[in-house]
Amino acid sequence: MSEELSDADRFFALVAAAQAGDIRLTSIQAGLLVAAELGIARDSRAFARKLGIAHSLVLRELNALAGRAGVVEIVKRDPRTMRVHYTLPPPSSP
Repeated sequence: MSEELSDADRFFALVAAAQAGDIRLTSIQAGLLVAAELGIARDSRAFARKLGIAHSLVLRELNALAGRAGVVEIVKRDPRTMRVHYTLPPPSSP
C-alpha cells in the first residue's frame, strides 16, 4: 500500500535533500531555499510564521545565505518590520 506524502513531509524531505547536497546549509537555510523554490514563502517573516520559528533566527540564517555568492538575492528590506524579501537567483547557463 502506497501513501502519498503530506505537504509537510514533502517539504522536510526536500529540506533534507538540500542539506545532503550542500553540507554547509543549516536546516533553516535549506528550508528558506526550498520555501522560495516551491513558492511557500519569499520573505523572512512569512517563513518564520509558517514554520513557527523566531523571526530573528530566520533573519540570521537568511543573512548568512545572502553572504554566499549566488545562493539567494535580497530583493527588499523593510526597516520598520525587519522583513526581508528574497528570491533565488536565475539558474546559471552552462
